[in-house]
Amino acid sequence: MKTTKIWANFGVEDLARTTQFYSELGFKPNGNNETLTSFTFGKDNFIIHFFIKKQFKWAVNGEMSDLNLGNEIIFSLSAESIDEVHQWLLAVKNAGGKIFAEPQSFEKGYFFGFSDPDGHKFNVLYWPE
Repeated sequence: MKTTKIWANFGVEDLARTTQFYSELGFKPNGNNETLTSFTFGKDNFIIHFFIKKQFKWAVNGEMSDLNLGNEIIFSLSAESIDEVHQWLLAVKNAGGKIFAEPQSFEKGYFFGFSDPDGHKFNVLYWPE
């Protein structure tokens, strides 16, 4: 078997808040309706659908992660410099994201971690070639 595409699906409390957050960070909208808002990420246009939680529960058989206790996944967003990591930090703070890891060095790279208003976790990483 061979898959042709992969995307992510998350549950959120408030579609308007989620749409505003990811729009303020500059991600490209990929459509929305009364049950979801969707964005593309990166040069490859990786898609993340954000479903309203009550609609999303069918896909996970009613079970959803408690993001206050842990996380389901952390997506990494690439940055082209340390300065760009700091630009992302300011943008995330201004958009209402929560910083869970302050900017710091990691091996030969540099990153910080944030969560969106629903607790979905991301990091922004500069990794020199």
